[in-house]
Amino acid sequence: MVQITRAADLAMVGANGGGWVAPLGTPGPTTLGTPPAPWSGLGAISDDGLKYGVDEDIKSFQPWGVTSAFRTQITKSVRTFGLTLWETNSLIVKSIMFRIPVGDLVAGQDGTARFAETASPSPDRRSWYFLVADGDTMSGFYVPAGEVTDRSDVQYKSEEMAGYDIKITAYPDASNNTVYHVFSMKAPTAPKENPPAPKT
Repeated sequence: MVQITRAADLAMVGANGGGWVAPLGTPGPTTLGTPPAPWSGLGAISDDGLKYGVDEDIKSFQPWGVTSAFRTQITKSVRTFGLTLWETNSLIVKSIMFRIPVGDLVAGQDGTARFAETASPSPDRRSWYFLVADGDTMSGFYVPAGEVTDRSDVQYKSEEMAGYDIKITAYPDASNNTVYHVFSMKAPTAPKENPPAPKT
């Protein structure tokens, strides 16, 4: 019988995680974990977690008389991150959703803040950092330049938590990179249920 090595500690469940945002050009965190200022936490994220999207288009070239591709060319390669922000009354979350500087969301003497949505929004690129954790197994994603490019409807009802469902598109930096990955390295542990190999 074929023995297949399976290491559960190399698999990952998105059990926990978080997101942070900072002004455009903020360097990425140097270690896995909560980044320091000027990074601002996005707070509670819905139990749908974080969705890392890959959107690519490929053009295939087939020689005359051949049914398989001779070569392919990637004509589009976009990376996105999707998540639902639940802390809708957070200043940083309001700022992200409505493309408004945090400094403009100032409470008046009556304790309320006011803003207006413009029909002609300006580009709102920022730096982003996402962390996914499964115990001591962690994966981090640093987006040096990203922007909210899709916002879903907001539903207010008694049976559901209101949230801002957003998609962030990653743009290339000066090095033509869109996403920087960092993850905890682990050596696989042999499963206890696998019997030792017979001696020869």
